[in-house]
Amino acid sequence: MTDTVIDVQGLRRGYAGGFEAVRGVSFSVARGEIFALLGTNGAGKTSTVELLEGLAAPSGWGSPQRSWGKVRVFGLDPYARRAEVRPRTGVMLQEGGFPSDLSVAETVRMWGGVTTGARPAAEVLELVGLAARSSVRVKQLSGGERRRLDLALALLGRPEVLFLDEPTTGMDPEGRRDTWALVRELREKGTTVLLTTHYLEEAEELADRLAILHEGELVLSGTPAEVTATRPARIRFTLPAGVPAARLPLALHAAAYGRRVEIRTERLQADLTELLRWAHDSGVELAGLDARSASLEDAFLEIAGNRRSTNTRNENRNDDTMAGTR
Repeated sequence: MTDTVIDVQGLRRGYAGGFEAVRGVSFSVARGEIFALLGTNGAGKTSTVELLEGLAAPSGWGSPQRSWGKVRVFGLDPYARRAEVRPRTGVMLQEGGFPSDLSVAETVRMWGGVTTGARPAAEVLELVGLAARSSVRVKQLSGGERRRLDLALALLGRPEVLFLDEPTTGMDPEGRRDTWALVRELREKGTTVLLTTHYLEEAEELADRLAILHEGELVLSGTPAEVTATRPARIRFTLPAGVPAARLPLALHAAAYGRRVEIRTERLQADLTELLRWAHDSGVELAGLDARSASLEDAFLEIAGNRRSTNTRNENRNDDTMAGTR
C-alpha cells in the first residue's frame, strides 16, 4: 500500500480531428485527501476524470513514439485493469440516468444488485438524507434530490476513492451544506475524494489541495491558501462627494471608478492602517469600507482572464504575421 492513491504524469487525451483536450497534466492525490479539479467549461476536467475512472485510455496524435502519459489508481492502470480498480471506486456523474417510474428505494436496490459489497438501501439513503423519500418515484424528485440519489449510488460499495463530478448542482443551500458535511465525514474515515465543481466556495470549503486547469493545461496547484496567497488582497470604499481620489496617500496605489475606489495590495494590514489614519486625520468617512484577502474566485478569474488575453494577443500576432506574408 502507498500513500499516493491517484498518480497522473504527463497525461494527454486527444479527440478526432486533432483536438487535444488534456495536454501534459501531472498531479497526485494522497490517501484520505480531498482534491478539487477546477477549470472553466472546456478546460479538460471531465476528459481527465474519465481517464481516472478507466472509461478511456490516454491518447493523442503525432509521432508513434510519443508518450501520452500515464494514470494510476491504487498503483494500477484503471483502464487496462478496470476489473480490479472499479470495485474500489465510487463515481458520481454530472447526471444519472434513472428509470423514472421506479421509487428511490427500488433504484438503490437495483443498483445494489450489481455492486460488490453494497450497503443496505436504507443505510445509504439515510446517509444522503433521502430516507423519508424512499417510496417516492424518481420522476417526482427535485433536481437537488436527484443529485442526492446520484451520491447514494456512488457510495453504495463503500468506495476507497470517490469521484464527484459537480456533486451539489441543483441543491439548495441546506442540501449543499449537508453534502459538504458528508464528504468531510467520508474523508475522516479514510476515503479519498476527487471533486470537480464550478462552485469555488465549495472547493475552498472542502479541498485539502486543488488544481486549476485551463485549455487542457494545469496552470496552478496547491492548497486553497497557497493559491489565494498568489493574488493581492483588496480594499474597497466610496469617498464623499467633493473628496477626489487624488487626495489619498500616493503609497496606496488606488484605482478610482468615480467616487468608488479600489486598492489592490499585498500588504493588507499596513495599507489598511495607512488608509484609516488618513481618513481620521482628514475627517473623511469611507462609506461601504470592505477589506479582504484574495478569494479563490479572484485567483480563478484572474488566471482565466490573463490566459484569455494572452491567447487574443497571440492570435492577433499570428494574423499580423500572416498578413505580412501575403
